Amino acid sequence: MWLEQGLSENTLAAYRTDLVKFSAFKPETHLFDITEQDIQSYLAYRIDNNFKARSTARLLSALKRFYLFYISRQRIELNPVANIGQPKLGQSLPKSLSTAEVEALLDAPNVEDAIELRDKAMLELLYATGLRVSELVGLRIEQLNVRQAVVFVKGKGNKERLVPMGEEALHWIELFLKVGRPQLVKHATDFIFPSKRGTGMTRQTFWHRIKHYALIAQIESDLSPHTLRHAFATHLINHGADLRVVQMMLGHSDLSTTQIYTHVAKERLKSVHQQHHPRA
Repeated sequence: MWLEQGLSENTLAAYRTDLVKFSAFKPETHLFDITEQDIQSYLAYRIDNNFKARSTARLLSALKRFYLFYISRQRIELNPVANIGQPKLGQSLPKSLSTAEVEALLDAPNVEDAIELRDKAMLELLYATGLRVSELVGLRIEQLNVRQAVVFVKGKGNKERLVPMGEEALHWIELFLKVGRPQLVKHATDFIFPSKRGTGMTRQTFWHRIKHYALIAQIESDLSPHTLRHAFATHLINHGADLRVVQMMLGHSDLSTTQIYTHVAKERLKSVHQQHHPRA
C-alpha cells in the first residue's frame, strides 16, 4: 500500500491497528478463515459499544484492502467484506475558530523563550498556509523559500504543492531561525522546527502545545489538530477566496472535499443573521 498507492505512514498505522483489533475479536479464527457473519458480529459489537461510524468505515476499508490483496495473490478465494456496505457518515462540518480566537491563540506564546518562539512560528505558519500538522512537523530546511515566501510541501500520496506563507508568518519564521533555533539544535538536523532534544517533533507533541496555548488564550471551543487548518480555509472562503485556489493550497485531490468549507461559511452567515437581524 505504501509502495503502490503512496499511502502515508499514519494511514498504514491506522489500518494496522484496525486489523489487530479485529483479529483480537476472533482470536481463535485465522484472518483467512473469517466469514461475513464474523464481520457482521464485530460490526454489531462496535454499534453496541458506541464506536463512531467514521472509525468503522475506516475499519471496513482496511479489511477490504486486506482481503483484496490476498485474493490477488490467490491465497484466498472469497472476500468476506464484499457484500458489506459502508456506514452512513453524514456530513460533519469541521470545527473552526473565529478570527478573534485565532488571534488570541497566536498571541499566547511567550516569544522571549526559544521553545515558545518556535511554537509561535509554527502556529503562524499553520494558520497562514493550512498545512496538515504532520506536514508542519516534518518540514525540512530545503522546503522553505524565504525569498519567495513559499513552502514546498509533500502531502498525502506524495502529492507536491507550493503554498505562500505571507509576511507575518515569514517574519516569525525568520526570527526563529535566527534567534530560537540555534538554542534548540544540539546536533546537525535539517528539521525547521526541532524538539527540545534537537530532533524532529511528533504530531502528538505539537497537539499538546496547541492545547496548552488554548488554555492560556481561554479558548473554550473544541479543538483538534486540524483546527487552524480549518480556520485557514474557512476564513479564506469567508473573505471571497476562489474554491479552486483553496483546494490547491490545502492539497485536496477532490474539489468536493474542499466544498465542505462553503457549508461552514453558510452556517456562519446563518448564525450572524440570526444574531443581528431584528426579525431573524
